[in-house]
Amino acid sequence: MNREKIAVLMGGRSLERDVSLKSGERVCAALESLGYRVLPLDVTPELVATLRAERPDACYIALHGKYGEDGTIQELLEFLGIPYTGPGVTASALAWDKSLTKRLMAEDGIPTPAWITLTADAFKEMGAATALDLIPDAVGGFPVCVKPTKQGSALGLARIDAPEALAEALLSALSYSDAALVEKWVDGCELAVSVLDGPDGPQVLPAVEIEAKSGLFDFSAMYTRGETDYYVPARLDPDVAAEVERLAARVHTLLGCRDVSRADMVVGADGVPYVLECNTSPGMTETSLLPMAAESAGMSFQDVVEHLIRESLSRKG
Repeated sequence: MNREKIAVLMGGRSLERDVSLKSGERVCAALESLGYRVLPLDVTPELVATLRAERPDACYIALHGKYGEDGTIQELLEFLGIPYTGPGVTASALAWDKSLTKRLMAEDGIPTPAWITLTADAFKEMGAATALDLIPDAVGGFPVCVKPTKQGSALGLARIDAPEALAEALLSALSYSDAALVEKWVDGCELAVSVLDGPDGPQVLPAVEIEAKSGLFDFSAMYTRGETDYYVPARLDPDVAAEVERLAARVHTLLGCRDVSRADMVVGADGVPYVLECNTSPGMTETSLLPMAAESAGMSFQDVVEHLIRESLSRKG
């Protein structure tokens, strides 16, 4: 007997389109191998009409970036009455806004590097550019990290070591989003810590340690083979590893995530794990971190896809 019909949503018009297509293709292949009826769908203006005509049992969201991770597609699918993989509307919208995520984490006592946020409107309408000299004191000095508040795959990310480079980095970040975040740079061990919901609550997968050869884990380091070394599980002191797992589960719960999330962290020289952000639609490409972590825990790529689809189908009305 044929299993359920699953629409795999991928592509779209975000800056991460190519990565999304690769994730989607791998997910389609896994679902087909598991016996599901698979409907691969690039996200276009015909999407709603196609979903209404095809009436899939669930959607696997393999979209990355704007519209796929910010709550847009999630809200649309809820309106259409189609269950989907991954966190819901509120969690997606919260995690997509890095500044809001950091504010919630700080209020909850989760360590995150000092930061300030400046919106494009604050520059245009309120003269925020005249206060750039205050930034170093506000975040604890250079170096700092400048990045868009709403963007994925480290697009628009820059490390800044001196005040004269700050304005240009902010301008670049604001070309990707309506707000930019300036965050104290923490040198240390970079980690990606994935979480899957299980019958007993969040299950934290082994942390992936990331060592970019350039020193900056940006878009190129993420998706170019050979530019980054990965260690799974991460080479951490057992006490630090336990704290990293605890923090990943806390962030997952704090933001109201379900099914899956990935917390990005850095363990500073002081041994403290600082949480940078949370990703609600982790990549599923051959170089992606969630499949790497799952494999280390004894789960195949198909196991992860099956798990996420079964979770979504359990919410079918």
